[in-house]
Amino acid sequence: MIIENISINKSFGGWHKQYNHQSKILNCAMRFAIYLPPQVASGEKVPVLYWLSGLTCTDENFMQKAGAQRMAAELGIAIVAPDTSPRGEGVANDDGYDLGQGAGFYVNATQAPWNRHFQMYDYVVNELPTIIEAAFPVSDKRAISGHSMGGHGALTIAMLNPDRYSSMSAFSPICNPVQSPWGKKAFTAYLGKDKATWLNHDASELIRKASQFVPAKVDQGGADEFLREQLMPEKLEAAAKAKDYPLELVVHEGYDHSYYFVSSFIEDHLRFHAQHLSK
Repeated sequence: MIIENISINKSFGGWHKQYNHQSKILNCAMRFAIYLPPQVASGEKVPVLYWLSGLTCTDENFMQKAGAQRMAAELGIAIVAPDTSPRGEGVANDDGYDLGQGAGFYVNATQAPWNRHFQMYDYVVNELPTIIEAAFPVSDKRAISGHSMGGHGALTIAMLNPDRYSSMSAFSPICNPVQSPWGKKAFTAYLGKDKATWLNHDASELIRKASQFVPAKVDQGGADEFLREQLMPEKLEAAAKAKDYPLELVVHEGYDHSYYFVSSFIEDHLRFHAQHLSK
């Protein structure tokens, strides 16, 4: 697999780098960013936190706004941030911000025209880690986190692959997308009208039938404008309590849906993941 470096920035003794590559799974060119902490300079292989961003975002939103590099450098954790969808000429799209390019929802589309390119689940779970672990001084210890649509992706991907991830976390995730307007629109387009196929990509539904537990941390802003209609953290919390699932869910009053919120609590998430990655 050939990857092309397109930018390098030194940060907290480590390096933030962006790369382009041709994805075989997505049938298009893709971009990802990686932060390599200073520990790699001594030959140490470090664990990786995969970060999945939300609607309309690219790899740049988290890396530029979350302020995660300082703590990642201290803890010796690499961070990988993929784009949120396939992009480019010939890739299906929609006029709305919540479907198509910038809105992959981290599922494998089964419906035309989306199924030609929109295989974001396989990209995040299989193709991208294979590239990262072959090209960079990282170990096969992985954690996963994300925001909003990416929070949905992080939770569902980890629960579907409990042996691949030591821990999972999310900021403002779409917790019950089968009941959310965002989720209903995306799942209908990508997965079809059979709602039974949607359940495998709903964190609240997956918790109810989990047989292996991945330690989970979720933070939600109490002043989030999407809280009631789209995110529904109470559904996730109720499912976790019924299953006795190891979920820490905290609502922070006054915080909204933005990266001001993410940056306020990203240190807590990195420390949470570091604890489990070290086991």
